[in-house]
Amino acid sequence: MQVVATAGHVDHGKSSLVRALTGTEPDRLPEERRRGLSIELGYASVQLPGVGDVAFVDVPGHERFIPTMLAGVGPVPAVLFVVAADDPWMPQAAEHLAALHALGVRHGVVAVNRSDLADPAGAAARAREELAGTSLSGAPLVPVSAVTGAGLDDLRSALSRMLESLPAPSPTADPRLWVDRRFSVAGTGTVVTGTLPAGTVRVGDRLTDGVSTLRVRGLQMLHSPADEASGTARVALALSGDVDRGSVLVAPDVWPWTDLVDVRVTGELPERPVVHVGTAAFGCRGRPLGPDAARLRLERSVPLRPGDRLLLRDPGSRQLWGAVVLDPEPPPVTRRGDATRRAAVLASSPQLPSLAEELRRRCWVSTAQLLRLGVDAAGAEDVAVRGGDWLLDRSLVPDLSRRVGALVSTADALADGVATAAVAHELGLPVELIPTVTPPDLVVRDGRVRRRQSPLPEPVSRAVDTLLGELARPFDAPPRDRLAALGLDRRAVAAAGRAGRLLVLDEGVVLAPGADDAALEQLSGLPQPFTASEARQALGTSRRVVLPLLDLLDRSGRTVRLPDDRRRLR
Repeated sequence: MQVVATAGHVDHGKSSLVRALTGTEPDRLPEERRRGLSIELGYASVQLPGVGDVAFVDVPGHERFIPTMLAGVGPVPAVLFVVAADDPWMPQAAEHLAALHALGVRHGVVAVNRSDLADPAGAAARAREELAGTSLSGAPLVPVSAVTGAGLDDLRSALSRMLESLPAPSPTADPRLWVDRRFSVAGTGTVVTGTLPAGTVRVGDRLTDGVSTLRVRGLQMLHSPADEASGTARVALALSGDVDRGSVLVAPDVWPWTDLVDVRVTGELPERPVVHVGTAAFGCRGRPLGPDAARLRLERSVPLRPGDRLLLRDPGSRQLWGAVVLDPEPPPVTRRGDATRRAAVLASSPQLPSLAEELRRRCWVSTAQLLRLGVDAAGAEDVAVRGGDWLLDRSLVPDLSRRVGALVSTADALADGVATAAVAHELGLPVELIPTVTPPDLVVRDGRVRRRQSPLPEPVSRAVDTLLGELARPFDAPPRDRLAALGLDRRAVAAAGRAGRLLVLDEGVVLAPGADDAALEQLSGLPQPFTASEARQALGTSRRVVLPLLDLLDRSGRTVRLPDDRRRLR
């Protein structure tokens, strides 16, 4: 299916053309038919050669209904722009064209209607002139009459060629449906309609409007029941809950719901423009960041991604601005100079998101955030290093590694390195990324960034040498007061243990290195299993030593402690 919106000045025959093309009356309200004036969005469909089903969204042309017109064209990729052969270029035609240009609509056909009442050449020439320099520049112009039917075949052919040139949307994209109608059906409940530009919606899917989660109970396309629909398509969904017109439905936990966005926009914005996106319209507060960048604080949260287009409108002057979302999850701008620096970053940002661009702007990003932003993480290893669920710009690794090394080198010589959390806080990184920026001479172990080789300070080294010279028997630990007399306090003993100069069994209980291996050899001569008392007697030591020594052998997997508290060698 393809979807086309109409556009053009009031009373230039948009609804008449849709009726002539489809055989369906798009004006649904009695008031519309009585006045000959579209007030609400109208819908009709037809089959065109080569493209199949084509659904038309007919929009009102009167200036009072501009918000309704924008709701109709917002989610639609193509337009049928209607001008009248017997009228000059009119204000609403200009406003509709400005809106389409701001929204980036590049596919369209211009119908010069009422060609039975006047020579269409003049109106066509003026329309071609007005379209020049807009996103619809070069669109084909077709003289036609909705009354006599002249030119309708040419219009159908032009529409078919235009629609065949549209890029095919991905059925696997994350769906987003802006609701343009909402009504109740007896026995069914709430039904909403909208244009699905991409992705797939199925019966049974769960969708969210940002407030509650709703289940799709039923689905129709062009009044026919279906199990699923893939964009582009006009769909009607029966929902398990209620939503309003102007709401938006997306899959839960996939899109970033945001009320703060950085955008690319040219021109001086009013302080409080109205934002039109999809079928929604709401106020916002604009803050310029630079010549072509601004930050918008939206009055409601909506699901947006980089590359989405917004239309900003000043209700007073009726002036329009097109804005492209660059970042729906921007960093704070609070300090002096932050806005200027942010504008410089955004100035070189492409309109479509990419992993390289997100890393350039954010330095590091989580895979969950990439999913929300719609960024493909394929080939991440070329531009990033991975730590857990985080990706870090590979070009930042050398400088960050240098900073990690500097932090550890300035730590106390007796300290067990620096806590990984402290390093992460100092660098402003997630903890999971610290191993990826740790230099080769350091290691991350047990929650700390440590030196692989930790030379002891000279006074501590001499004290350890003295202590080892005094150990006459391998399993006799020196008294605590002797450690204190040599200046070997708890931190010094721990450092000597990490350096492999002492075997630390417990606080204040140390042996010479290798005593654990020697003990294992002695214990192998005992009948298996053995008690702690038997081990103490075999080693010729005290309970103060044998109990923590046996615990060490248990932890290292060299002995097995049995339920009756005896042990055996593994």
